[in-house]
This record gives sequence, C-alpha cells and structure tokens, in this order.
Amino acid sequence: MNKQKTKVIILCGGKGTRMGVDTQFLPKPLMEIGGKPVLWHIMKMYSHYGYKDFVLCLGYKGNMIKDYFLKYEMMNNDFTISLDSSRDVQVHSNHDESDWKVTLVDTGDNAMTGARIKRVEKYIESDMFLATYGDGVADVNIDHLVKFHKEKGLVGSVAGVHPSSRFGELIYENDIAVEFSEKPQTTQGYINGGFFVFNRKFFDYLSAEDGCYLEREPLERLAYEKQLAVYRHDGFWQCMDTLREVE
Repeated sequence: MNKQKTKVIILCGGKGTRMGVDTQFLPKPLMEIGGKPVLWHIMKMYSHYGYKDFVLCLGYKGNMIKDYFLKYEMMNNDFTISLDSSRDVQVHSNHDESDWKVTLVDTGDNAMTGARIKRVEKYIESDMFLATYGDGVADVNIDHLVKFHKEKGLVGSVAGVHPSSRFGELIYENDIAVEFSEKPQTTQGYINGGFFVFNRKFFDYLSAEDGCYLEREPLERLAYEKQLAVYRHDGFWQCMDTLREVE
C-alpha cells in the first residue's frame, strides 16, 4: 500500500452545539489544545505514521478552516517582509508540515456525517481510505489498525475504545461486529472510537442526502452484514463534545 496515495478524510463540518458559546465564533476543529487546534493534533497523529494527504469535510464556519490553512505558512513560521512597494516576503521555515497535502471541501452546512463522506468520494482514488472526526484525539497505532483491517478483509474497520458513554456501542464476536447500536448504555465495554479504515466499496453504503448519518444505517448495515471489524484500542482516547472534555 502506498501511504502517500491513501487519503485521510476528517469530518470538520458539525456545529458543536454542546460546546455552548465557544462554537458560536469558532468551528470546533479549530478549538485549541496546548496552543494548537485539535484538528492539527489529529493530522499530526496520522502524519506520524506516514499518512499526510488529508481531505477535510467542511460545513459550519468552514471558511475559518480554509483561512487557517491559507495562512498556515505565515502563522507557523518566522518570516521577513519588505515594507516597500514590493512587499516581498521571505519565509524562514521552522515547522514539520511542509509535506502535507490538504484538500478542503465544502460539504454543506446541514449535511450529516455519512453525507459528508459521500460528497468527497471524487477525491478518493485509492482502494482504501482512512476516516475520523475532527474533535477527538487518541494514541491509536494507525499502522496496526490498517494491518488489522487488511487481515480481516472486510469493508470497514473501526477502533473500539473503552469509555462507557453515550456513543455507538460495538457488539462483536471474534473481532467482527455483529451489532452497531447508536448511543445505548454500553454493556460489553467498547464504543465507536471514531478511527476508521474503509474500502472504496463503503461509498455504496452512503448517500449524499443531508440526512445520511454515518453512525446509523451505513455502520449498522455493515455490522448486520458482518463487514465491520473492531480493532480494540485500550490506550488513550478523548473526544471533546463539551467544554469539560476540552479541559
């Protein structure tokens, strides 16, 4: 597999309504953790494993994310500017992201997660792609996750994580999901951690209609057809749906 040609889709379009006043002025993926947007931390994790070609599914306040990357060189480097009529700028590169490729796609203000992924299908050329949300970080070993996905030979794989919470529970047998249940009380102990590997065939499970939720019919159908593998991740994982979780 050529990592350079394997795209990472990141869902960046939600309104983050549970965050309160903060996301009235800033899209959730740009909320800073340790002085950098959480989106940057997610991308750094993937780039650590050699996946550096990103497709960002934009929606709510997507122009702010576009602006962040348009100004990335200037805001993350030292530079010298000539304050004469030429306005020449010399950038003194001091960051490690010069080999990233970022495709920013407006996938609509009101589209749900499944619709957003479907709408960027034309940017995915490879037989396999990665996907995640723009508001969660973890120390998932992406190489191990991809290897696991290939070994299982199914349409999709997802990292299952431990926190007992309101997210989609994964009921599995022999590492294969047999049920995907959105927001129940967890019983088995693993929930949808939001780090996915999919084969191109997964696009056939999606619809470009606004109401297509990744976490409902598409993943539920994969689990029903025993085409969703569960990679158990017992390390660090943290989403940021609320300000408390951001802290």
